[in-house]
Amino acid sequence: MVAERLAALRARFAATGGTETEDPLFRRIIASQFTGDRRAWPFSGLATFCGAPFQPDAFTSPPEIGLVGVPMDLGVTNRAGARLGPRAIRAVERIGPYEPALHMAPLTEARVADIGDVPMASRFSLESCHADIEAYFRALRTAGIRTVAAGGDHSISLPILKALGEGRPLGMVHIDAHADTGGEYEGTRFHHGGPFRQAVLEGVLDPDRTIQIGIRGGAGYLWEFSTASGMTLIPMHEVSAMGIPAVLQRMRQVATGPIYVSFDVDAVDPGFAPGTGTPEVGGLAPWQVLELLRGLAGLDVVGGDVVEVAPQYDAGTATAQIGAQMMFQLLCLLVRAPSFRT
Repeated sequence: MVAERLAALRARFAATGGTETEDPLFRRIIASQFTGDRRAWPFSGLATFCGAPFQPDAFTSPPEIGLVGVPMDLGVTNRAGARLGPRAIRAVERIGPYEPALHMAPLTEARVADIGDVPMASRFSLESCHADIEAYFRALRTAGIRTVAAGGDHSISLPILKALGEGRPLGMVHIDAHADTGGEYEGTRFHHGGPFRQAVLEGVLDPDRTIQIGIRGGAGYLWEFSTASGMTLIPMHEVSAMGIPAVLQRMRQVATGPIYVSFDVDAVDPGFAPGTGTPEVGGLAPWQVLELLRGLAGLDVVGGDVVEVAPQYDAGTATAQIGAQMMFQLLCLLVRAPSFRT
């Protein structure tokens, strides 16, 4: 190292602390995270989604974006446990505050709060829980609060879409191992294998503006509704053949207008995310999901969810870590949406 360069570095940095920076975004993040040179300990205090402030009464002073827990898994077909997903995702420490690829810090750019869990009257009745979820998200929409939900099994997406898509059907980007467009089984249509068929039939989801990515496994014979209704379905073997850039291009062609983003953690290969109810070998890597979600930046994302985190099947917490990171990515997309604050 030349002496002049070393002298310049010493002059600039030798007497500075760890919280000094010339970047205005980084200065804003530091101001939100540090008191002097002290940063909040990640292992102390109240655990919240993405480190957002906790605001259990969302309606007194509404945030712009509410992070919502939906601890309900009465719609599962096999392994239960996703009701514990919101608690596990909250427990993940130090997600964010900075998104490096998008160069943003959503908690400093919008009023964001963890607004607690959906109040549900019965832990035993799926129909009652769905009614409570729909009513709560409709009230949040009326209050002008955009939402990212943490489930819970994938059946929670139906009542959320019924609330958010009423009067203007939404498009959707759906990242999952399963298309979840199945029909009635054993006397019910309201299970986690069929929310998006019902959302289309309810008139709250536009299939022509819906794309499903990463679909795989032995249940493909159940998903005829997806293609018959006009959805774009890209199975995992085609994702592998096309590559992520080509999938991103197709996503942006299909998902126009206001869209909802639904991420099922079983989209990720169980080698990375074993803590889910219906694992399917051969899935996406976490970095690929990050690329897919980052590629939606600038589209009109008006809501989203992260579902099917069942932490008891993953002692190492990797599945919850992935779920928390993707919740943060969805938060970034809501802040970047063209209709946000318009």
